[in-house]
Amino acid sequence: MPIYYPGVETYEVKEANGDFLGILYLDYYPRESKSGGAWCTSFRESGHDINGKKIYPVVSLVMNFTPASGDTPALLTWDETETMWHEFGHSLHAFFSDGLYSRTCGNVPHDYVEMPSQIMENWVAEPEVIRMYAKHYKTGEVMPDSLIAKIENSALFNQGFMTTELIAASILDMKYHEITSIDEIKALDVDAFEKQQMDAIGLMPEILPRYRSTNFAHIFNGGYSAGYYAYTWAEVLDKDAFNYFKSSGDLFNPELAASFRKNCLQECGNDEGMVQYRKFRGQDPDYEPYLRARGLK
Repeated sequence: MPIYYPGVETYEVKEANGDFLGILYLDYYPRESKSGGAWCTSFRESGHDINGKKIYPVVSLVMNFTPASGDTPALLTWDETETMWHEFGHSLHAFFSDGLYSRTCGNVPHDYVEMPSQIMENWVAEPEVIRMYAKHYKTGEVMPDSLIAKIENSALFNQGFMTTELIAASILDMKYHEITSIDEIKALDVDAFEKQQMDAIGLMPEILPRYRSTNFAHIFNGGYSAGYYAYTWAEVLDKDAFNYFKSSGDLFNPELAASFRKNCLQECGNDEGMVQYRKFRGQDPDYEPYLRARGLK
């Protein structure tokens, strides 16, 4: 396959039975002029042409992982590992989406779009799954249980702080987008407005919104205007969905996996996000798994 930069890997993505699904590019490392962060993008999206012929997606996962150095290969930090699985969840959404119309094929509300990616972060941290992939790069030894336990415990560290700063940022976002007067916008004192809104919700001075107003790119230049809450709501969905798998007694329950793929990924653009989610879950999402995962209950 042609690549757009040396070192980018390409893969044919296929069903278990060998049927073709699309092309995946993996763009791992930083380079000059490359933006920071990580994201999933599609050069061509799934769908059908005017004659009903299937159009196969071409998807790229773009990261900025720590590259190899000397005799040491590229080794992922835990944060990079979660990032890899998160973005791969977006790619599964891109590969599995199917529908006749490009306007609806795979397209979901913004407060749903992070669910297919965030749900993968649940599997990445499960001890049963960690033992499958986390092996010493020299000896091949599986990660010891004591280290897995430390990873599990660290997931609960500072969650009260992190949850509060996320919610505070979500509320600040909404308050900015409730302004309807041009004159009010022109006269806006950003620092004073931010303080006023945070004081109104009783935010303690030791915790600030996750993004201060002048650095809140998500809501002013990132497509999340009046929608930053989407990350938190998507986490409610992904924790509820993953709990459905865990409570079945099988993390890889094929029946649930097929339903999740069909209703939440493949046909997700056929109806409202919550309608599709209920088809998979059989009920409204429960927020209890979200609270337990953050150690708040």
